[in-house]
Amino acid sequence: MGRAFEYRKAAKFKRWGNMARVFTRIGKHITMAAKNGTDPDTNPRLRALIQEAKSENMPKENVERAIKRAVEKDKADIKELVYEGHAPHGVAIVIETATDNNMRTVANIRSYFNKFNGSLGTTGSLDFVFDHKCVFKIKDKGVDLEELELELIDFGGEEVFKTDEGEIIIYGPFDAYGKIQKYIEDNHFELILGGFDRIPLDTKELALEHRAEVEKMLAKIEEDEDVTNVYHNMK
Repeated sequence: MGRAFEYRKAAKFKRWGNMARVFTRIGKHITMAAKNGTDPDTNPRLRALIQEAKSENMPKENVERAIKRAVEKDKADIKELVYEGHAPHGVAIVIETATDNNMRTVANIRSYFNKFNGSLGTTGSLDFVFDHKCVFKIKDKGVDLEELELELIDFGGEEVFKTDEGEIIIYGPFDAYGKIQKYIEDNHFELILGGFDRIPLDTKELALEHRAEVEKMLAKIEEDEDVTNVYHNMK
């Protein structure tokens, strides 16, 4: 078991736990995915997101509304923007956002860094700190984990492990998303979610009081309605 397992086991996928934020995040991703086609049968990314919405008990009307936004000219201008920087004590942070107002979002993100004595960097400045991966969560239907891992190697799978909740997590390179999703669907696994993750190549250990400072900053960032994901390398 490798780096992704240890990192995500510790995090316990906590950012997917808050229902209101989950619905907002999935809704924005559905809208962006639907710009490439509103038919899930021909749009694998949209298909995976709709399945994720179902697994999170997101109301059907919310999903339909999110798809509709993609074809409404006055509401379709949602863009994905990524911000990178450092929190206090040298902790690297990558923030993914989905916004219809770039000026508002960048102003808010900058204010968080300023308030907590961090420093906002330039795009790409932390590419060397994180691996950008695709990640899938599927229902465990009693398969042999080693056999599954061996089969997934041909599709780009790198790490496969089970959670305490009876689910299987699959990690692979960013560009292997389509191949792994096709394998999951062709073999009739129940897909819970399919998306992307950023795994720190190295983690930074802090004293408790310093960790508390960084956690306050992370909590403030995660409250922002335009923020979809926050990644850091704090151990």
